[in-house]
Amino acid sequence: MKEPDAVKTSSGEWHPRHSPWLIAFAVMISTFMEVLDTSVANVALPHIAGNLSASQHEATWVLTSYLVANAIVLPATAWFGGFFGRKRFLMVCIVIFTVSSALCGLASSLGMLITARVIQGFGGGALQPISQAVLLESFPKEKRGVAMSVFALGVIVAPIVGPTVGGWITDCYSWRWIFLINLPVGILAVVLSKIYVEDPPYIKKNKATEIDFTGFSLMAVGLGTLQIVLDKGQEVDWFAASWICWSTILIVVSLTAFVFWELNTKNPVVNFRILKDVNFSTGTVIVTILGVVLYSTTALLPLYLQSLMGYTAYLSGLALSPRGISAFLTAAIIGRLLGLIDGRIFVAGGLALLGVTCYAMGDINLEIGIMNVIWPVVGTGIGISAIFVSLTTLTMGTLHREDIGNATGIFNLMRNIGGSFGIAIMTTLLARMSQVHQAILVSHLTPYDPMYQETFRMFQGMIAQAGNAASPVLAYGMIYQELLRQSMLMAFVDNFRWMGILCLFCIPMAFLFRKVHLSKDAPIAAH
Repeated sequence: MKEPDAVKTSSGEWHPRHSPWLIAFAVMISTFMEVLDTSVANVALPHIAGNLSASQHEATWVLTSYLVANAIVLPATAWFGGFFGRKRFLMVCIVIFTVSSALCGLASSLGMLITARVIQGFGGGALQPISQAVLLESFPKEKRGVAMSVFALGVIVAPIVGPTVGGWITDCYSWRWIFLINLPVGILAVVLSKIYVEDPPYIKKNKATEIDFTGFSLMAVGLGTLQIVLDKGQEVDWFAASWICWSTILIVVSLTAFVFWELNTKNPVVNFRILKDVNFSTGTVIVTILGVVLYSTTALLPLYLQSLMGYTAYLSGLALSPRGISAFLTAAIIGRLLGLIDGRIFVAGGLALLGVTCYAMGDINLEIGIMNVIWPVVGTGIGISAIFVSLTTLTMGTLHREDIGNATGIFNLMRNIGGSFGIAIMTTLLARMSQVHQAILVSHLTPYDPMYQETFRMFQGMIAQAGNAASPVLAYGMIYQELLRQSMLMAFVDNFRWMGILCLFCIPMAFLFRKVHLSKDAPIAAH
């Protein structure tokens, strides 16, 4: 039986046959599953290493391999969708992701697990930009804010709840189930995508006919090497390692050649010409910074709670869960209000709130209770969600529909690269600044400092009460351990405050956007 034709409005604008909410559910369950897998394995690494007889250092390749493959596919998603057909490509990617998830869960060695994670990364890389493009095209223009609030639930909430979910599954069952649980979700996503998702007319008419092997190869080498350097640089002290130096040269050469080639080839893998659009280029810069803050705080807070406050991995993930709840609620509210209030106000207000709450995290100490962590966490969730929903709508609002698929690939890539840069920079600053503070604090450890003398006597008294001889050596050791904790705490304080300042400095950028009219009568692109 022949399927009914897609709906067109009186102005000739294309609309899908099915309800946009059914389409949203079809594409977002696979996207949520994919984004969850970028962070769900973090807390399970010690279990994976022990079970597969590998070191902790070797086990980190389970994360790195996925991110490398993911980064390579992200910007090329629009081209693959144009070459194979976007619906067909989406379904194939879900199948690849699901099958490789099963292989991850069944892996009998670290090599097999890393290979499966690479395949999983290739399959999952396209899911975010495709789902974002499908949502923007399926919902009418006046409801794009609602569409992006649905998308935000996947790309913002999933990384936040990932460590909590991963910790719970690992503790209660096995690390293998964090991958095997994807099987029923993946099967459902394929079935729903087959039924509800469809290609718009411009994709059917303008299919790519040539494969840009040169562009894709340069992109794969540059982005893959960049991801490895960012992930492993701190472990080898960055440019102190010769392979980091050579890799950096390779990154600069390959990515420069890639941009030059793409700007001069007839059928580019990534169309950089859309960066001429003011809204898109501004939004790409802001989402990169948002990625820095989102992924850095997600990495730093659990580290602070576990290393200095004695929380377990599961409890530290649970402490972050209110951010997911506040982000979820905020996304739903902002999506409804975007048609009534200028989105630039939400971006500026979200950056201000995010900056203030990140700076407030700089008030942490070694005596705080859980509520002192939860309230700033809730604030960051509200700020990030307010920024992301309105930012995505503004960024894509002045583009033609034919450019949205390519734009979503670049947009999501830059958010992920921002996250990788953020984690690399913040972990480096954490190590460096803790050494700086340690050098400053140790200058006070002299017999002539009254505070030092008082602390020394206190520790000697504690040792004596424990039934040991009041040994000065033990007291010195306890003082030094406390010095290390305090210097690490000060480094965390520095990081949170730097992120807060970064957000506050970005507020003026919100007003570089051209206003986007989300109304039925507004044109598709307000150039």
